[in-house]
Amino acid sequence: MAARPNDLDMRALLPPRAERERMYADWLAEDIGRGDITTDFLIPADAEARFTMNTRHDIVVCGVDLALEIMRFHEPDCRTEALTPDGTRAEAGATLARVEGPARGMLTAERTALNLFQLLTGIATRTAEYARLVEGTGATLIDTRKTIPGYRALSKYASCVGGARNHRIRLDDGLLVKDNHIAVCGSIAAAMARARALTPSLTKIEVECDTLDQVREAADARADVILLDNMDAATMREAVGIVAGRCEVEASGGITLETIREKAESGVDYISVGRMTQSAPAADIGLDVTISA
Repeated sequence: MAARPNDLDMRALLPPRAERERMYADWLAEDIGRGDITTDFLIPADAEARFTMNTRHDIVVCGVDLALEIMRFHEPDCRTEALTPDGTRAEAGATLARVEGPARGMLTAERTALNLFQLLTGIATRTAEYARLVEGTGATLIDTRKTIPGYRALSKYASCVGGARNHRIRLDDGLLVKDNHIAVCGSIAAAMARARALTPSLTKIEVECDTLDQVREAADARADVILLDNMDAATMREAVGIVAGRCEVEASGGITLETIREKAESGVDYISVGRMTQSAPAADIGLDVTISA
């Protein structure tokens, strides 16, 4: 296992602890209902156990501390130890964390803790695949708002752990003038005129463009960023030439592991991928008993 070089402490991106604990309470209540009848019927109240969290395949670890927080939130008397900090590349079979203490509480919290750990590690692992393919192109990999409702902040934390940067986190983070906004306003020029009149000076205005004619119109209207939507790499290179440094350019739409390198090499400044947070496969991480009494 090797930690990512020059890694920053990404935990500053996490929601505050009080907010996290509200989420944990909701998730546990959803799973437990009126009680864990299997555990309560089968496991003696005074039973103690020791478990390890292990990965079944190669991953980029993300959410280990959060998973252990959930364990302690539900069972305050359990003792936990994270062995692999977020951002660590762990090989199949690696032990990621240890938990021990009252067996009932840990077994009841197991699924909720693992669900979050598997989700975030899956996002970080998939993001790292995209980040590797972008290396050396000059383009910055960014995520999108395509996240599971309720998991936005945590999913975007995971994408940063995997090697991406955040795009807008919420709708109030910046203006992104999309095709439907343009259609209602009548034109890019009309939309930009309204945006320039009302937008705070330090807030960026980005315009989504489907055609090269729209790219010209957006650049002439002094957009801060132009989003090239679902263009092939050759058309992107033409668009970058039209912009000629007047604003930043983002590639988006239809970006896959097979196409990202060519599109990142087109000269764009950013390349955004919804698949990193929207459809990354969950990691296969298990909770395995080592000692019980």
